[in-house]
Amino acid sequence: MQRTNKTKTRTDYKIRATINSDRAVIPQPLSGRAFGTAAICTVLLMVATIASWAQVVSPNFGSVPTGLATDEVLRLTFSEAINRALRYNLGAIESGENTRTARGQRLIALSYLLPQVSAGISENVDQVNFTALGLGAVKIPGIPKVVGPFGYTTASASLSQTLFSCESIQRFRAARTAEQAAQLSYKDTLDVITLTVGNAYLEVIEAHSRIEAEEAQVENAKALFDQAVDEFQAGTSPRIDVTRTEVQLHTEQYNLSVARNNFAVAKLTLGRAIGLPLGQTFEIADQLPYADINPPTVDDALKMAYSSRSDFRSALSSAKSAEQALSAAKGQRYPVVAVNGDYGDQGPTFGQSHGIFGFQAGINVPIFTGGRIKGDITQAEAAVRQRKAEAENVRGQIDYDVRTAFLNLNAAKEQVDVAHQNVDLANDNVTRSKERFAAGVTDSVEVVQSEQSLASANDQYITSLYSHNLAKLALARAIGVARTNFSQYLGGH
Repeated sequence: MQRTNKTKTRTDYKIRATINSDRAVIPQPLSGRAFGTAAICTVLLMVATIASWAQVVSPNFGSVPTGLATDEVLRLTFSEAINRALRYNLGAIESGENTRTARGQRLIALSYLLPQVSAGISENVDQVNFTALGLGAVKIPGIPKVVGPFGYTTASASLSQTLFSCESIQRFRAARTAEQAAQLSYKDTLDVITLTVGNAYLEVIEAHSRIEAEEAQVENAKALFDQAVDEFQAGTSPRIDVTRTEVQLHTEQYNLSVARNNFAVAKLTLGRAIGLPLGQTFEIADQLPYADINPPTVDDALKMAYSSRSDFRSALSSAKSAEQALSAAKGQRYPVVAVNGDYGDQGPTFGQSHGIFGFQAGINVPIFTGGRIKGDITQAEAAVRQRKAEAENVRGQIDYDVRTAFLNLNAAKEQVDVAHQNVDLANDNVTRSKERFAAGVTDSVEVVQSEQSLASANDQYITSLYSHNLAKLALARAIGVARTNFSQYLGGH
């Protein structure tokens, strides 16, 4: 995939300013107001897609805060945010521990196939009452009724080995495959975390742009209010223009307060997901400007996804593990061949000791188990069907994810183009309205309405840029390369 740059003047979540006079300045950044219907639908659809991967209540939105906060303001790049999340995000930590648990289960299954060796030393002191054993009535010359106390020392080593057990062999294979599935699931979790944290970073960028937009809107509304006051005092404008522009100024100040709060919450959300030290102040270092991409075709993307998506490969491994567990359940019907033996040295003292040993070999054949084996087989067969159904569901989910990502990407690209044109038109409309108001041809209603239209156009432009970046990141996730190729898709650092 190669990235191509557009020649349009779209660089970030801002648009160019139009200065009409030394008092009224059309805001450079974008306003934070009502979204367009199409933009809302697109954003909601992508949010729903993210929720299907990460879920709203998920460890991927939590983390283990690491380190101590400093007075220095941390400049956090997109790549640094992702790297911190891959280390400290709770979902990554838990998934990594699940992999270690699966490794431990594999080692336990392997132990049933390996020799078991133990050694020990013991000191024994005994006293025997022959009367209690029923031998008191028998009188044997030279042997008392009570013998002892007497002692002896034993040092021995024992070994046991299962020579053949179909059940143990298959259970080891199932555990080994389950460990592979857990490792793949861990990789998939890292991919999902990349999408989750990437979206949080984009939300911070968007929220920051809205603050800049509202600050400019406040300045613009203040300039318009001052102009209305001056004209009212000069007797060239009615009182209603002053009231109307003052209401607009208060509205913009309210919107600015909301935007600042949303920005602070967005930063907390990002810091929470990547494990920043508690109370650490930071600012984002990347603005992720608009950058078009040349994605692969849908068919090529599907082929890439089926081969690279770790969740699909994990589901296939889980199905294979379930089949091996079924073979293990059936293997309980086969004979088990095992040997065990021990060798030691025993005597009153080690100087008066003598070697002792024992050896046993046998075959255990299950004849009647009361339906236990049949029950195990039935459960294992059900598990196999479940795992296969889950794998096919993931296959279908991949198809849905890829196709949805392409739809969202194409829609977001069109929305950026349309929103950019709307901003140009809205800027021109505001300029003409201000000229008419300054000339006394119209009142402040037309100016306020044109500014509101510009604010709405700017807001749609911010939303479209956010949607476009999120769509590119979602496409990388759908293909299964979000963790490794996110910078290539976003066109950032």
